[in-house]
Amino acid sequence: MTTAENKVPGPRIPRAIWYAGVAARTVFLAILVIITARVASPQLETLSSIWETPTDLIRVALGVAVCAWLIFHMFILPKDARGYRTWVYLGMALLPFAILVCIAVIR
Repeated sequence: MTTAENKVPGPRIPRAIWYAGVAARTVFLAILVIITARVASPQLETLSSIWETPTDLIRVALGVAVCAWLIFHMFILPKDARGYRTWVYLGMALLPFAILVCIAVIR
């Protein structure tokens, strides 16, 4: 017997918890991408100016890597109902704060 045959199916995830968990997780990660992109942008306001200062080049390169990592993880969903419930609870606690930080960083 292989391990795939030994798997016991877990409890079904209620639709409301699934939708709320996915929405909270996606919005939170999208806000993190927006904040990271804004913070990692070059100080001289043009993308061609990143070659003039090495610190801008490093900042932009790290920002692109972090944004790509966050976007990649947007598509990896939790495996069980506990993960979705955790994101529902974290979403209620973290999303208002994340939105405020995003507004403050963009302005």
